[in-house]
Amino acid sequence: MSRVLAIDYGQRRTGLAVTDSLQIIANGLTTVETKALMDYLRQYTAKEPVERFVVGLPKQTNGRDSDNLPRVRSFVGQLKKAYPDIPVEWYDERYTSVLAHQAMLMGGLKKKDRQNKALVDEISACIILQGWMESRR
Repeated sequence: MSRVLAIDYGQRRTGLAVTDSLQIIANGLTTVETKALMDYLRQYTAKEPVERFVVGLPKQTNGRDSDNLPRVRSFVGQLKKAYPDIPVEWYDERYTSVLAHQAMLMGGLKKKDRQNKALVDEISACIILQGWMESRR
């Protein structure tokens, strides 16, 4: 089987998570600078088969579109153009940053480590992917 790759797209940094090849477990992959994201994805997909992309849909808590949504939609357009054979699905990313901070706290990370925004983005992508996987069951 191929992997599913989740993307928590941000203006500066983008968190990535990926399933194992059997699509049972979601794992944080990395955080990359957003300007280098397409290059990273090209390198990753050249060595690992990716079945689908799951992109976090940025909404405000009241359900309205967030300020980041136009940037994410533009990125998804680029993604679909670069990978026309790989489906792209949206997944609501509300509260993922809060859940990421809670996971870090419960995991016993020190305050300095919890302030690492790149780690928060990677964990948020993992939460998006895990939620998407659970919604498919």
